[in-house]
Amino acid sequence: MARITALVLTLVCLLIAVTEAKVFERCELARTLKRLGLSGYRGHALGNWICLAYYESRYNTRAVGPPNWDGSRDYGIFQINSRWWCDNGRRPTANGCRKPCSGKNFSFSLYTFIFLFILISRVAWRNHCKGRNLSGWTRGCGV
Repeated sequence: MARITALVLTLVCLLIAVTEAKVFERCELARTLKRLGLSGYRGHALGNWICLAYYESRYNTRAVGPPNWDGSRDYGIFQINSRWWCDNGRRPTANGCRKPCSGKNFSFSLYTFIFLFILISRVAWRNHCKGRNLSGWTRGCGV
């Protein structure tokens, strides 16, 4: 498991510049995430990712959440916290991928792969997606 985690985190950090900031359409995001191999990854259907992205950012890769109690903020399509994964110029930050939280090097791909390991702890996913029929999130998308 440690080797898989290290490999994925390495891939995460290499995929930073894959996509320009944008707001995806639902099916466009579904097709993109399927191409990235997320359909069924670690037991999570593609609908989980689409549902989560909708409730976290409305599919907006530029979304920035309000300040958290520790001064960190949540960034991107999956609202990844700056305390752990990216540098927003404020401290404290672990900046796990040694990248800024915004700008031209900011990619939803980074956040997609990180969420492979922390999806079930997200409040939005638990409140809106967990245990529900998620087939509607990918219906009509050809995925």
